[in-house]
Amino acid sequence: MRVVYSEKHERHQPRVFVYRGQIVDTPENAVRATMIAAALGGAGHEIVAPADFGLAPIRAVHAADYLEFLETIHARWAALPGAGPEVVANVHPNRNMGRRPEGVVGLVGWHTADTACPIVEGTWEAALASAHAAIHAAELVLEGANAAYALCRPPGHHAYADMAGGFCYLNNTAIAAQHLRRRFDRVAILDIDVHHGNGTQGIFWTRGDVLTVSVHADPAGFYPWYAGYPDERGAGDGLGFNLNLPLAQGSDDSAFLDAVMRGLGAMRDFAPAALVVAAGFDTHERDPLGAFKVTTPAYRELGRRIAALEIPTVIVQEGGYGTAELPENVLAFLAGFETR
Repeated sequence: MRVVYSEKHERHQPRVFVYRGQIVDTPENAVRATMIAAALGGAGHEIVAPADFGLAPIRAVHAADYLEFLETIHARWAALPGAGPEVVANVHPNRNMGRRPEGVVGLVGWHTADTACPIVEGTWEAALASAHAAIHAAELVLEGANAAYALCRPPGHHAYADMAGGFCYLNNTAIAAQHLRRRFDRVAILDIDVHHGNGTQGIFWTRGDVLTVSVHADPAGFYPWYAGYPDERGAGDGLGFNLNLPLAQGSDDSAFLDAVMRGLGAMRDFAPAALVVAAGFDTHERDPLGAFKVTTPAYRELGRRIAALEIPTVIVQEGGYGTAELPENVLAFLAGFETR
């Protein structure tokens, strides 16, 4: 399978991660992507660098003021007296506050959902290259490829149209889906990350041309906490085109695959012309941020079942952290996809 990957992700090297009140090294680090890329190259997958598609395909998903924020905020932050090396909000608007401010510190809180999306000097360049990888993979599918894999870092599915969050800045999955809409009238998204794809859900909430399906840990007790519940079905033209399938923490291969099959059933009813898979491997039993007990052999079966839809597919890398099994899990998934 053609793999799209940019080494520019290494320019995003944040360190700050607040975990249960402690500042620890972030698990969303460059090693994740370099390990996967090395394994894919060693297994014979063709790896190509993404082309520069400019901002137009990204503007089709993200708000202009948000993109300007991402591009300029680190320099503006660095000019503040006493500013630290990473842009991290110390205040966020709550449900009783709704006005976008002008001050730098306030803007950081406005455009970031949490403290898990620190911005460093190279974040914008890395996020842009990551989005271009997703666009390039979608372009390969538009040109006739059965499937393509975008090895994106930083990930994207927690990013809303105007807000970063959960390690995510630009929503690569949503950008790929929107790019596919240039030719395909109906596109489906299947998010198999252990965390709900809240940003993706928000972006397509009122649209009926993109079906969003997410299999994830129950947000009543897991990130992102405030979205991902079964009664969230969309609104307006999008009513009925958002499906959340939360599972209990500790869910194993069987429960996970059963939920995926329910999602695939909804996709068959929707009859999409193309598919985007938000491929998170933090469902693995040894993932430090995970909540499931999915094993490596299950990813091969997962790939096989998704490929059985037999529609053009863009696979976008999302989560998967701090485990030596991560490259093996990606390889298993792609092998299953290619041997349906």
